[in-house]
Amino acid sequence: MATILVVDDELGIRDLLFEILNDEGHQVELAMNAAEARALRAELQPDLVLLDIWMPDTDGVTLLKEWASTGLLNMPVIMMSGHATIDTAVEATRIGAMAFLEKPITMQKLLKSVEQGLNRKTGALGRAAVAATPLTQPLSALRPLGMAPAMPMTAPALPAVMQPVQSFDLNNPLREARDSFEKAYFEFHLAQEGGSMTRVAEKTGLERTHLYRKLKQLGVDLSRGKRANGAS
Repeated sequence: MATILVVDDELGIRDLLFEILNDEGHQVELAMNAAEARALRAELQPDLVLLDIWMPDTDGVTLLKEWASTGLLNMPVIMMSGHATIDTAVEATRIGAMAFLEKPITMQKLLKSVEQGLNRKTGALGRAAVAATPLTQPLSALRPLGMAPAMPMTAPALPAVMQPVQSFDLNNPLREARDSFEKAYFEFHLAQEGGSMTRVAEKTGLERTHLYRKLKQLGVDLSRGKRANGAS
């Protein structure tokens, strides 16, 4: 799980990005302007920032320059805008932004850019940790930051995901039987995907809003999948 700071003056954009990224298991913090962004960046030291370009007090490019000039641009920053020109995007990239997302932002592009940004940060931290490690042990003993030690060959294998055994009363009316099947179907996939609505929507081929309505109609416990996978 990563800490992601979303900076955008539009409430709808903040809420949408919070929902998607929180659903992916990230800790998401929201700022509506540059002043809030400065405070949250200092307090949280986020792993990644999604930064809107056009904001009323201080625009995103100016804030990006400020962070770069003061040595605070030590996390990946993805710029967002629905009205930026190519020159603006190029300038932001030159200053140090990792990527630029044009609004309206599709979920696929958002998740791909976030994944690339977090991978870049993890890779940079790993290289820094190896470079700072005193060579008092053989190189073969070093491992990238965050990688667990090699497990012994006798370590027990992790248990496979339990496959639920379902039974349906075929004497029920068709509608009731179908609802029972659909409820079991969605509960199974929620458990498989750790409660992630984003991944369940992609896997089942449903739009997120339609999926939410369907689960509510069927009485599916949305926290069940997360509890089954040890999530809080």
